Amino acid sequence: MIYKRNRLLYATMTMVAIILGLSSRKMAKFIPNLLNVYLGDALWALMIFLVFGFVFREMKTKSVAISGILFCYLIESSQLYHANWIDTIRNTTIGGLTLGYGFLWSDLLAYTLGIGVGVTIEILIRVLKKVD
Repeated sequence: MIYKRNRLLYATMTMVAIILGLSSRKMAKFIPNLLNVYLGDALWALMIFLVFGFVFREMKTKSVAISGILFCYLIESSQLYHANWIDTIRNTTIGGLTLGYGFLWSDLLAYTLGIGVGVTIEILIRVLKKVD
């Protein structure tokens, strides 16, 4: 049986992830530092997982997760490259939020956790759907 993701649900969850991610930056002083350091990156990866799930609504969860994590790792690796043109993009709000600024190994862990949360949410949705 092929699982088809509900695009409205995934669009809504994507918006929630974006709002939480942006709020985590604005509310940083209220969030414990250890959590705050990784929260934005984990939420960014969760958003990527949800967007991939929205676009590829019939793709297996495992494939969405692998595609999402590879995308996140690729973006993080791109932060090792610095040229005027890409740094100019990074200096804009949307460019900085999308491409980041500098490579950090710890971000890879945060992305992995964010994708893991996405997989967990998707599994829970399927379990709850079977209960109905």
